[in-house]
Amino acid sequence: MARKTGLQPWAVGVWLLAWQGASMALRLPILLPSPLAALGRLGELACTGPFWRAVAWSSVRILGGFLLACLAAVGLAILAFRRRWVRELLAPLTAAVKAVPVASFIVLALVWLESRWLSCFIAGLMVFPTVYLNVLEGIGQADPKLLEMARVFRVSPWRQAAGIYLPAVLPAFRAACSLGLGLCWKAGVAAEVIGLPQGSLGERLYTAKVYFETADLFAWTAVIVAVSMAFEALFLRGVDALAGKAGAL
Repeated sequence: MARKTGLQPWAVGVWLLAWQGASMALRLPILLPSPLAALGRLGELACTGPFWRAVAWSSVRILGGFLLACLAAVGLAILAFRRRWVRELLAPLTAAVKAVPVASFIVLALVWLESRWLSCFIAGLMVFPTVYLNVLEGIGQADPKLLEMARVFRVSPWRQAAGIYLPAVLPAFRAACSLGLGLCWKAGVAAEVIGLPQGSLGERLYTAKVYFETADLFAWTAVIVAVSMAFEALFLRGVDALAGKAGAL
């Protein structure tokens, strides 16, 4: 059994000490503030309304793009498994999204979309290929003997989906979501930094960079990481619960 590779407190502590040591050696807070300075600035920001509005604004759009991409990817993966021409039609699209730099998509999307919807579109676009390909592969991993037995005993398609296909797909779907959740935040915030929609996390990062507010830059980055990790933990817990129910069928 593979060992879990979660964050360990001692490892986090080592890197925080390294950060503190580098900050003390450099003695230039404008380039590298200490962890305590960044934490203190984060506490100050968290006491303001605009802070929470920016977190909510970006979270809704980035995570909304992720969820929409998951729905589209699962639906199209099912269709592609049943129809070869759909699989062949989507192959160039998924290859292009995987190969083209995200900055190119951001610049192109700015021509068509308002900046406030840019992060939603980019986050979903970056997540789609990963979820689609993993779900498609997971469907193909369904046990053929079980499928043959289900056909012999005339098991309904819904029960086949719940009892055979779902347990085969969920591990691949979980792995794709674990990767996609981090990717959607990176791509979504990058889109906000370029598009600069008012009141977003990306705008706050850009403003901190322009005015050399390095402590703010680290504080906003910590917020992005924390929100991303929290949603990933909640979402994957839901997927694990669904997998447990599927395994009990």
